Amino acid sequence: MADIFEKLLKNSGPIGQHRERAHGYFAFPKLEGEIGSRMIFRGKEKIVWSLNNYLGLANHPEIRKVDAEAAKQFGMAYPMGARMMSGNSNQHEQLEKELAEFEMKEDAILMNFGYQGIMSAIDAICGRHDVIVYDAESHACIIDGLRLHPGHRYVFKHNDLEDCEKQLQRATALIEKQGAGGILLITEGVFGMAGDQGKLKEIATLKKQYDFRLMVDDAHGFGTLGKTGAGAGEEQGCQDEIDLYFSTFAKSMASIGAFMAGPKGIIDYIRYNIRSQIFAKSLPMPIVLGNLKRLEMLKTMPELKDKLWSNARKLQNGLKERGFDIGKTDSPVTPVYMTGGVEEATAMVMDLRENYHIFASIVVYPVIPKGHIIYRLIPSAAHTDADIEETLQAFTETKAKLDAGAYKVEAIPDMTDVSGKRFDYMLQTPRNK
Repeated sequence: MADIFEKLLKNSGPIGQHRERAHGYFAFPKLEGEIGSRMIFRGKEKIVWSLNNYLGLANHPEIRKVDAEAAKQFGMAYPMGARMMSGNSNQHEQLEKELAEFEMKEDAILMNFGYQGIMSAIDAICGRHDVIVYDAESHACIIDGLRLHPGHRYVFKHNDLEDCEKQLQRATALIEKQGAGGILLITEGVFGMAGDQGKLKEIATLKKQYDFRLMVDDAHGFGTLGKTGAGAGEEQGCQDEIDLYFSTFAKSMASIGAFMAGPKGIIDYIRYNIRSQIFAKSLPMPIVLGNLKRLEMLKTMPELKDKLWSNARKLQNGLKERGFDIGKTDSPVTPVYMTGGVEEATAMVMDLRENYHIFASIVVYPVIPKGHIIYRLIPSAAHTDADIEETLQAFTETKAKLDAGAYKVEAIPDMTDVSGKRFDYMLQTPRNK
């Protein structure tokens, strides 16, 4: 019999294989200082485009005040226990009520975390005879929820209505054959990598032909889309057709937790059957009170969303004017598509961070196909015009270097302990500030 640990030591995984060279720089970097558009990385200030602090609430003075006062009054322990047993409060229920009203739904349930919450909700809703139809580019939390599902599941090509209908037909035929079960269609309000909105309105029209319920993960749309900030459903004019609306507090609200909103009877069913909440400690009171304040500001301060979109348009238009491919994004999420290998990508990231002082997240193989590079920039209300202009200039110069082959290296450099000299040697045209 083999030692189960042996295989883990021999195969660290597609990302883990680079850990000895990448840890602390390309993976698990440490951003320090006050949360904002500029933070400290390895002792130097960088313009940061990797935080989902869409509305700039993370360090807003009013938010900090409420968080601090709530922590002082309640500590992080109260209320103790799971909500079903001893961890409920008027404030938890108030937050649920306000979220439901904001999303134009009958009821809502709080969840400790978005990732575990939607996984567990899928598990609670769907039985072995039920069929799930889902978009191919759904977030990992949805995919992991599907792994828990004992029944059939059909995937449709990303935002492809024709293929979506084809999979609904397959699901319908299967249910008719087995004589039991129903269909849950899962998609996203905004796809976090490419920034394009899910085709919610078009999918909703398919309800006229097929019998299914629609669940939408709107983590990136909540607070950023729609007239009031209620999300992609409001933006597309089909919020009523979304049966279960899910979002997290980790993005626009810059907090912890999540919620799902929908018909009262269904939310009650989830409340009494969602294992990740029944068997987990309740959200601490300071987080609940902080989220109530964040929701209040989201509803009463539309200038925050306006500033976010002003910055997003400046960044996206600036990139397009300079010839960059940002795909089909129609949200603040701003992908920048380039070509090159993993080694070139790491060298380019190093140049951006060390010589241009730009901190941006990058995605390469195995997350995307070999030979492709995606930078994902997340503009926020906290960014300034100066942040945007410096970033556009940096991308223009580094893209020229990439195209000229300046980042050709044999392997990912060891970045666990960087020295300035090494950078200047490796990068042919360093630029110091």
